Amino acid sequence: MTGGPVTRDELEARFGEPGLVLLDVRTAEEYAGEAGYGCDPRQGRIPGARHLDVQELASCETLEAVRHLVAVPEGTEIIAYCHSGSRSAWAVELLLAAGYAARNYAGSWHEWSNLETFPVES
Repeated sequence: MTGGPVTRDELEARFGEPGLVLLDVRTAEEYAGEAGYGCDPRQGRIPGARHLDVQELASCETLEAVRHLVAVPEGTEIIAYCHSGSRSAWAVELLLAAGYAARNYAGSWHEWSNLETFPVES
């Protein structure tokens, strides 16, 4: 299952949906809320998101290694995000090549952190 980018409205409506994994592909420091960009009013992550740095994902030498690293059940949809949608777009391409149903949340953390009513973990 593939489709266009995920919008904030879709993500808000599907937040916490069974069979959906949010994958934060930023650095560990960004994920933990210890680093980030000054244009974001809040630092941290989308609640419940798993972390997998895109650099670690990109270092996989085979698609089998990607599947081993991601390790989500078959049929799971993955929505990847980063700060602005660029790293996560790259991650989605790798995930699709490995056979995952994956989409990019193009607004990513920059959009989410600016929505005061949206929850944040750190």
